Amino acid sequence: MKTGCTSLIAFAAIALSFPAQAADPALNTLVPKLTRGTQWTQVAAVELQFPTHHPQGMVKIGDAFFISSVEIKKPTTRYPALQDGYDRDTGEGTGHLFKVDAQGKLLASITLGEGSIYHPGGIDFDGKDIWVPVAEYRPNSQSIVYKVDPATLKATEVFRFKDHVGGIVHNTDDKSLHGVSWGSRRFYKWPLDGEGRITNATTAPEQLRVANPALYIDYQDCHFIGMSRMLCSGLNAYRTTKDGPVFRLGGLEIVNLKDDRPVFQVPVELWSPSSGLPMTQNPFWVEPMAEGVRAYFMPDDDKSTLFTFEAMVK
Repeated sequence: MKTGCTSLIAFAAIALSFPAQAADPALNTLVPKLTRGTQWTQVAAVELQFPTHHPQGMVKIGDAFFISSVEIKKPTTRYPALQDGYDRDTGEGTGHLFKVDAQGKLLASITLGEGSIYHPGGIDFDGKDIWVPVAEYRPNSQSIVYKVDPATLKATEVFRFKDHVGGIVHNTDDKSLHGVSWGSRRFYKWPLDGEGRITNATTAPEQLRVANPALYIDYQDCHFIGMSRMLCSGLNAYRTTKDGPVFRLGGLEIVNLKDDRPVFQVPVELWSPSSGLPMTQNPFWVEPMAEGVRAYFMPDDDKSTLFTFEAMVK
């Protein structure tokens, strides 16, 4: 494992400055009340004060946001035909995990991954650790899964896996990790023993994978919300005619981790004012309010803005 750390500031003083709380189980009741007719109200738009590269996953802990991102130094190049089962080369890049305050200031960061494994995906917070998968930037590849202490940003490698893990959640109900593959087309489950070790890490991916039966969006980021469920955001590209212009549809989805099937789906018809991309293009975080939900989105790369929307559902 190779990790690096920059801009770490006074962690001993701030180690206990935020409450250790994962995504709230109340979302299981509130999110399914959202409809296509729900009115989303923008309440904030904070410009981040540093280059964010290509954001992937986000969790909010207290007033701080932790954001995974891939810095692409050399884009991948597609092969004219499959080579060793791959459709493209690995490209070059660096994986980051940023800690950001509510004003968009970078407080700290670390790098994650090694060599060709540099693409962090969707992340999760279980009340103690932030879970971050880092993979090669191509499908059917390989990944390293880390857990990160949010107070110190110390990263610990948990296991390696022979597929692209594009997002991960920690199901604390049955003590298991759940991953989604490239494009979220496959689901994986890895039980944890009493010492927090993966019990099936050496099992071949072909024996573990389950096909995702939901096809209208690809998940970009997912978070465990209790009741053995995860809340995911994502999007997909469609055309109105065969040769017509592309439009991107974003949405939220709750998935039952017991059978890997969706239990709720809703489109999110919100777009970035600068790029026109769906708000669900990159990372997200949702938290309950007294009469609804508050959602955070960061759809744009490099010069990102953290958008906050609220929706009343009661």
